Amino acid sequence: MARRAGTAASVPDTAAEATLPARGANRPQPFRTAQEIARTVTGPRPIPPLAKTGRTRAPSLARTELPSGLHVVAVRKPRSPLVEVRLRIPFGGSTKVHAARAEMLAATMLLGTGLRSREQVDADLALVGGHLDASVDPQRLSITGSVLSTGLPVLLEVLSDCLTDPAYRRGDVLGERDRLVAHLAIAATQPSSVAHRHLQQRRFGDHPAAWDMPDADLVGSVGVAAVRGLHSRAVLPAGSTLVLVGDLSPGKTIDAAAAALAGWAGSPGTVTRTLAPPPVVHGGDLLAFHRAGAVQSQLRLSAAAVPRADPRYAACQLANLVYGGYFSSRLVENIRESKGYTYSARSSLEFWPGTAAVTVAFDTTTESTAPALLEARYELGRLSLLPPTAQEVDAARNYALGTLATSLSTQAGLASMLAVLAGSGLDETWLAEHPVRLAAMTVQEVAAAASELLAPAHFTGIVVGDLGVLEPALCSLGNVRVA
Repeated sequence: MARRAGTAASVPDTAAEATLPARGANRPQPFRTAQEIARTVTGPRPIPPLAKTGRTRAPSLARTELPSGLHVVAVRKPRSPLVEVRLRIPFGGSTKVHAARAEMLAATMLLGTGLRSREQVDADLALVGGHLDASVDPQRLSITGSVLSTGLPVLLEVLSDCLTDPAYRRGDVLGERDRLVAHLAIAATQPSSVAHRHLQQRRFGDHPAAWDMPDADLVGSVGVAAVRGLHSRAVLPAGSTLVLVGDLSPGKTIDAAAAALAGWAGSPGTVTRTLAPPPVVHGGDLLAFHRAGAVQSQLRLSAAAVPRADPRYAACQLANLVYGGYFSSRLVENIRESKGYTYSARSSLEFWPGTAAVTVAFDTTTESTAPALLEARYELGRLSLLPPTAQEVDAARNYALGTLATSLSTQAGLASMLAVLAGSGLDETWLAEHPVRLAAMTVQEVAAAASELLAPAHFTGIVVGDLGVLEPALCSLGNVRVA
């Protein structure tokens, strides 16, 4: 949840492509594997290097910790006359009521201050080409934005005003509350949201990490006083990180941020709210949930992984890519390209304080649910028992290096990544060292990580669908029980 302030004819490249049926021809299209697509009649297609694998020169950077406990990082990256802003505030809670109040706070904290009306905040930011958004999850409150470099002082002034003197005017709060309740009520009925909620409860039980979508009824009971109280208790500089990336002078920018945010300090006795580490995901049966009349099923599998700071992370990242982390992975090749069970399948790594998980997700038709689950488990078992090929590891490595380099090539991508790393106690050193570790990974190391990470017995998960049709086939697979 967030609140924002402020046809040409084609010519075949190869003889092999020229033999394919013309577009629109009334002939079946032949299925080609990823390996076949990568070759021509003269041999394999050349793959250009996607990124340098050695250390690259670090950008001009400065960092400091202010007396308030706020960490400020400023990076010069003058690709465009903009500055990207990321403020990460620890915002963990221990109750569902906190989650509801936090959602309301994020939706309303930028809607005016004691000195500025809602319209004045938007106007001041618009005049300098800036904007600010706020969002929240069980781990942190995040304020993101961008501004023309010449307008950074104004954006910092508005940000400071919202942090130290938010208005939370009754009309604004109640209006946003009605909008948010309606949005949450609609979202809660969507199949993907239903599946996500069941998966979070399966993995984390009653831990706050499971409450990333608050209850609409609880949000509807949040009043103005509750939001103001939460702001004064929890919107604190200590342990927070402000990242500024763009066309700037790092040293001067840190001085400007320190001056603008000098008034932001916690009240005596207040304590930074950090999320306690959620429980490690343990393997177990998949729980099947009934959704009467559903024509599609949602399948979510999850197992424990390792955080970014772990020495095994690079190997685990490559193992996950080989399995299902990108389009040329085994899972996609099997249940999408070969068998057509799903349009989109993915395997991704997720992170919380002190722990991580690998999550496999795909939707499929009711009749394909059990076969698709069987194939997903088969690919997990095959990769955990048999080493991947050198070609698979090289392709995954190139993808990991290329996507990392691409994401860091923009001001916004670098700012977001530095903010994410700060939440794990990491910094720009990790960005310099991780490509080196990826480049050094061997097939044997990736195979060991796959054996540890992707063994089918390590997974738990959920299935949501019409159990009147699904139950016999699912139960025949084993390790599936009706919730």
